[in-house]
Amino acid sequence: MLTFRLYLRVLRQLGPEARLGVLLAVANVGLAIAQFAEPLLFGRIIDLLSHAQATGVAPSWGELAPLISVWVLFGLFTIGGGVLVALHADRIAHRRRLAVMANFFEHVLTLPLSFHAATHSGRVLKVMLDGAGGMQGLLLSFFREHFASFVTLVVLLPLSLFINWRLGGLLLLLLLVFTLLTAGVLRKTETMQGSVERYNSSLAEHASDALGNVPVIQSFTRIEHETRAMRSLTDQLLSAQIPVLSWWAVAAVATRASATLTILGIFLLGTYLNLKGLATVGQIVAFMSLATMLIAKMEQVVTFINTLFLQVPKLREFFDVLDTTPAVRDAPGAPDLGRAVGEVTFDSVSFSYDGKRPAVADVSFSVRPGETVALVGATGSGKSTTLALLHRAFDPQSGRITIDGHDIRNVSLTSLRRNIGVVFQEPMLFAREIDENLKVGKPDATDAEIQLALERAQASEFIKRLPAGVDTMVGERGRSLSGGERQRISIARALLKDPPILILDEATSALDATTEQKLQLALEEVMAGRTTFVIAHRLATIRSADRILVFDQARIVESGTFDELVAKGGRFATLAKAQFIDQPVRPAQDAIVTG
Repeated sequence: MLTFRLYLRVLRQLGPEARLGVLLAVANVGLAIAQFAEPLLFGRIIDLLSHAQATGVAPSWGELAPLISVWVLFGLFTIGGGVLVALHADRIAHRRRLAVMANFFEHVLTLPLSFHAATHSGRVLKVMLDGAGGMQGLLLSFFREHFASFVTLVVLLPLSLFINWRLGGLLLLLLLVFTLLTAGVLRKTETMQGSVERYNSSLAEHASDALGNVPVIQSFTRIEHETRAMRSLTDQLLSAQIPVLSWWAVAAVATRASATLTILGIFLLGTYLNLKGLATVGQIVAFMSLATMLIAKMEQVVTFINTLFLQVPKLREFFDVLDTTPAVRDAPGAPDLGRAVGEVTFDSVSFSYDGKRPAVADVSFSVRPGETVALVGATGSGKSTTLALLHRAFDPQSGRITIDGHDIRNVSLTSLRRNIGVVFQEPMLFAREIDENLKVGKPDATDAEIQLALERAQASEFIKRLPAGVDTMVGERGRSLSGGERQRISIARALLKDPPILILDEATSALDATTEQKLQLALEEVMAGRTTFVIAHRLATIRSADRILVFDQARIVESGTFDELVAKGGRFATLAKAQFIDQPVRPAQDAIVTG
């Protein structure tokens, strides 16, 4: 039942093309009727000719012409209708594959970071491609041939009982044997095929993981090890797949054997019935043709069920991802925030990733428009999570966050994130041109605006040295650039967006001391007039901050200016002292505070 429920869900993916799908289904019914009628009409013609031969009276054209004409018309309709159905089936299947893939892609981009942290990108890509490709194949085969086959087997074939119940009964017996055989194979292999797909997903994950870390593999001479691991996975996959293929091979052979025996049985039974006067020669010929057609239809159905069965685990994974609800989404009728002034308030905000250990616990503070606030503390103390809550990577379990007095859960996500620029610790560039990477936050940026952002981010000098300048392709994750170059482009990208609220998550961690000093001056200029949050790794980044919030075990334990906190002799002073290695605390550029 799960298999066919999934299949019905595939059909529901027709969406706006459901009307064309219904027309194709109706056309398939017409084709099934025509294909079923052809052998019956041919049998009537044979009976008419046989009767004429037995009586010695030649049939008139008035008797033959209507039967032959209808027979020919059905044949022409089958050919023409089949071509049109196949043509439109191809088109609708390809259109829906691309549409479903686009919908899946958009949905995945809305899923929370926790989903992406727990799910390998290689697996997600495989699920998208396999699911969309599987739907295309199923829709194509459904409209091209399988719906007509099911109509013939399930609806029309029982009508043969009214022509000759004895011969029709033999055909129905074949259908019963086929149904039982297919059901048995399905039950036998359902669990095994699920295991096959798990190995397929593991294979995709391993390959994607290895290809994304080629420098590490080569540097640590892991080529042989990774290749051996890949071959081990392929061996396990093959071991799981062979039994499934064997069972379906048995089903295919048994179906062909039972069909062949049925043709022989119809001929022998038909001959016996003819001798007893219970069947005409035309009926024997018609049922022989029906049996031949039945064999073809049954082989199509076996192929279809086999294909469907092989696709079920892929489709289940595909729909499981589609059914994953985004943890963060717009409230109904959420208004646009507009251009924010930049007043930010955290009011008793708490959040936990696993529901057990708090990542942020009862955090409260307010930031005035244009104020610069630094967040410091040990790794895992809650700094990054706090700022992730600000741009709604997650929503807090309790408390609220407001911008200009508006609860950020009540405004549209797009307008919220349009007001916030983030420079991540890891630059995260696209494998595209530098120009395109910069325009992520402002697609309509002019060349002058791009140049200004690059100059402010201290990036214009190295970009001038590149052969194609801002049109240079940076490779996967920007790997053709150095770490510092990638970070400077990331900073320029945020500056180009020109947001009223800026988040710098250890934005200068990949820069050398000289470049960082230059960039710090540029950032101070850019931060003027903006509400800025800085997660600091070096003291140079937070020395001039209006306020420093010290986090420890998910809570704010201290708050004040740099000099106030050092003089206080608390947690911040301890961190500073430890990182200065007992040297006097001074506004040195190379001092470090753990971020």
